[in-house]
Amino acid sequence: MSEFFDLARVIDWVPFMVKGLWVTLLIAFLASVLGLFLGVALVVMSRHTITKRLASMYIDIFRGTPILLQLSIVYFALPQVLGVLLSLFGLDVSIHIGGLFAAILTFSLNSGAYISEIIRSGINSVDDGELEAAKALGVSKFYVYKDIILPKAIRVSFPSLMNELITLVKESSIVSVIGIQDLMRRQQIVSSQTFMYFEPLFVVGLVYYIVIKFLSKVGRKLEVKLAHD
Repeated sequence: MSEFFDLARVIDWVPFMVKGLWVTLLIAFLASVLGLFLGVALVVMSRHTITKRLASMYIDIFRGTPILLQLSIVYFALPQVLGVLLSLFGLDVSIHIGGLFAAILTFSLNSGAYISEIIRSGINSVDDGELEAAKALGVSKFYVYKDIILPKAIRVSFPSLMNELITLVKESSIVSVIGIQDLMRRQQIVSSQTFMYFEPLFVVGLVYYIVIKFLSKVGRKLEVKLAHD
C-alpha cells in the first residue's frame, strides 16, 4: 500500500502545485465579475426589441457549445481570423493572444450567458408594485434599474451567483490544455517529471475541495446576511 500511495514522495512538489491555485482563483474571480457586468448588459439588451434577438443568439451560442471549444476558438482560431480581417485592409500583422487573457475572456463570455439567465429570474421576482410606484413618482428607467430592480435581483440571485463562481473555479481546470500553469497543469508537470500520478492528483483534488468548501461557507454566511438586511 505504501508503494501505491506515498505522499512523502510528492511532498517536495506540493508548494509548486499549490502556486497554481492563484492562477485558478484569478481566472475564476475576474471571469465572474466581468461575467456579472456582461450578464446584466444582456438582460438589458433582451428587454429592447432591437437588441433582443442579438442577446438571445449570444446566450444560445455560449450555453449550447462546450467551453473547451470556446476556449480553443479564442486561443487558436481568433488570432488567425483577426489576421485575415486585418489583411483585407492591407495590414500584415501577426496576432497572438496570451493564454491567461484568452482564458479570462472565454470564461467571462461564457459566464455572462449563464449569469444573464440568473439575473433575469431575479428580476422576475421583483414586486410589480414597487415598479409602479417608481413610475408614478417619475423615476427614470435608469434609476429604476440601478436602485430598485438590480439590487433586489442580485440579492435574490446571490446563491445562484455564488454557485456560478464555484463552477468557474472547477471548470477553469481546462485551461491546462493551452499551457496555463494552474493547479491541473502543474499536477501534469509533476506527473510527467516524477512518473507519479495518484499522489499529485490527490493533492490537487484536496486543494480544490478545501477551496470549494471555503467558498461555500462564505457564500452561505453572505446569503444569511443579505436575507437579514
